[in-house]
Amino acid sequence: MKYGLKIAMWVVLGVLAIATFGWITMQLWNWLIPSLFNGPIISFWQTLGLLVLSKIFFGSFSKGHHKDHRWAGYWKSRLNSMSPEEKEKFKQKMKEKWCYTPKPGQE
Repeated sequence: MKYGLKIAMWVVLGVLAIATFGWITMQLWNWLIPSLFNGPIISFWQTLGLLVLSKIFFGSFSKGHHKDHRWAGYWKSRLNSMSPEEKEKFKQKMKEKWCYTPKPGQE
């Protein structure tokens, strides 16, 4: 029974947190956007929709920044194991691939 009570408490707290965050966001929007940009006044449900949309687009609402470091160790070890000539060749290859500069006479 205590386990079910804990789950119910967390669900209620989660709903209250979402409602509070949505209400604060709605108040800030309705205070700033109409006066600064002549934008619309939005309802609570539109605010929650915007928050969900921003979550989809930007992946916010997380604890800290979850950057993808899976490749960092791989490339660090790979670059550290290269000789200076191999590093220079790699850098040149990346410049050719990603940094387009037209050759003289080609514009």
